[in-house]
Amino acid sequence: MTEPSSDDGRALRRETERVVNEVAQGLRALDAGVSWFSGLAPTCQQMVLREVAGYAMQAHITAADGRAGVERSGVKPTANPSVMICMDPPRYGFASLPSAEHVKAFRVLVSVFAVADTRRRERYCKGACGHAWHNLPAASEQP
Repeated sequence: MTEPSSDDGRALRRETERVVNEVAQGLRALDAGVSWFSGLAPTCQQMVLREVAGYAMQAHITAADGRAGVERSGVKPTANPSVMICMDPPRYGFASLPSAEHVKAFRVLVSVFAVADTRRRERYCKGACGHAWHNLPAASEQP
């Protein structure tokens, strides 16, 4: 399998940003996000895992976010991605996990990001946020 071109990589990053933020804001179900992720080629899944891990780092996740996100994800707390995200500090090598664990890693990362990003939107961005990803249109407004 070949690597995606740089144009494909940019498109995938934009789509990842949209899908992950829709899930985080309740505009898309986690299972729908997982279906989207599952349809990607393995190299694209690795790119997405690296991207979402970056979102989690930028959201400054805490150990409490990790535990709440794992609970929300439906992934067992003893699974590798769950253990990694709950460490203090969290481990972010999700793209290096065996491909059989990529879906679990995606579920955990998106769920933990949702917890941390919701906290940040409520505390720091409420009413005055200029972040485009915090101002997504409601599901009925999307193309």
